[in-house]
Amino acid sequence: MDVILLGVFPMGMEEEFPDEEELNEGEVNGNWTPQEKALHEARLKAKAKRRLRRTSSRDSTRESLSESGGENITDPTSPKGKINLNDRKSRMGKGRGLPKKGGAGGKGVWGAAGMVYELEEPDARDPNYDESSQGDTVYETVVPELEEEEFEKMVNPIVQEYFEHGDTKEVEALLKELNLGSKKYKVSSVAVSLSLEGKASHREMTSRLLSDLVGNVLTHGELAHAFDNMLKELGDLILDTPEAAQMLGQFIARAIADHALPLDFLDRYKGRVDCDHVRAALDRAAVLLSIKHGIMRLDNVWGVGGGQRPVRHLIKEMNLLLKEYLVSGDVSEAERCLRDLEVPHFHHELVYEAVVMVLESSGDTAIQMMVKLLQVFWKTGLITLDQMNRGFQRVYDELPDINLDVPHAHTILEKFVDLCFQEAVITKQLRDTCPSRGRKRFVSEGDGGRVKE
Repeated sequence: MDVILLGVFPMGMEEEFPDEEELNEGEVNGNWTPQEKALHEARLKAKAKRRLRRTSSRDSTRESLSESGGENITDPTSPKGKINLNDRKSRMGKGRGLPKKGGAGGKGVWGAAGMVYELEEPDARDPNYDESSQGDTVYETVVPELEEEEFEKMVNPIVQEYFEHGDTKEVEALLKELNLGSKKYKVSSVAVSLSLEGKASHREMTSRLLSDLVGNVLTHGELAHAFDNMLKELGDLILDTPEAAQMLGQFIARAIADHALPLDFLDRYKGRVDCDHVRAALDRAAVLLSIKHGIMRLDNVWGVGGGQRPVRHLIKEMNLLLKEYLVSGDVSEAERCLRDLEVPHFHHELVYEAVVMVLESSGDTAIQMMVKLLQVFWKTGLITLDQMNRGFQRVYDELPDINLDVPHAHTILEKFVDLCFQEAVITKQLRDTCPSRGRKRFVSEGDGGRVKE
């Protein structure tokens, strides 16, 4: 009799035998054949073996089969035969049947007994992160980098205010509060462009500003980059300032003399310049640097500022201004010359010299012209009330000495002061303080003909 073991059947053989229910019914009735009985036992062994493979390793399965001899097989329907979902042993039938990682480690577990963990830095992204328990909290202000439009709106007022107060430290502090980022070099371009449209004193202040910013806010490379861009845009600058090429050359020479630009800055452009304007600017800088003791003289490349000029020189310039005005009668030219002196704190000297010149002149022409000139200066705000009062008061104080050279000084002064008051050049208080010469009068004959003051 042939017996098929462990449920191994030839292909198609399973369909030739009756199913399990028929076999059980035949056993009850006592009608099983030996072949059917062997088939039933083989199926039970195969099911038991497949169940053991899911719950144990290969070694443990083989050992249990060899020891039991096929007799004490766990019933799959019993509670002991069910799979334990909490079992940490491998259910794949691989490995040695030991717990994973020795029963320690893994996500969400404490680890093995006796394991010492290192101190870990708290993660701010941790859902359980408690900011108050981490000690002192330090808050930092994050300033975003300025955009192109915001850059000009923020930097232009800083440079223009610098032209008023002249404090480079304040400019440095204001620039450090801004996040200029990659646009930092453009600060130099803005300062130079604004000074080209201003006065010589503004250009002198700009040269000082660039020298002070290098090393604190700007680097030598950033300043060189700024001048490279200005040379490229020189054609546009000339449209607004025809002398921009010569002025830019003077800026370059002054920056090299102040050690703000590297000494080889001009050498980089040798034989590589095609634009005539750029060549003119570089030639101007080379000429200034090649002059004997040129670096020492470049401190005054923009001329001497009004506040730094000697007082005698300023008085001479104001006298010349007034004399030219009396000859030409050009009020606008006189106004331009006074503005170019850049000494608003010294305008009282112009008022003083104008009044003295009227006292020393003959005729009413000088009086009328000086009244007109002071009226224009007063209305335009070029001469302030304080400067006007100080100029007239100086004449009042020195009138006794002036009267020695000009006998009729009192009469001329009274006439001039009255005209100025009528044209709203001076105040009523200033007019009333004008000194008047005492008139002599003869007393009655009973006094003996004595003259009393």
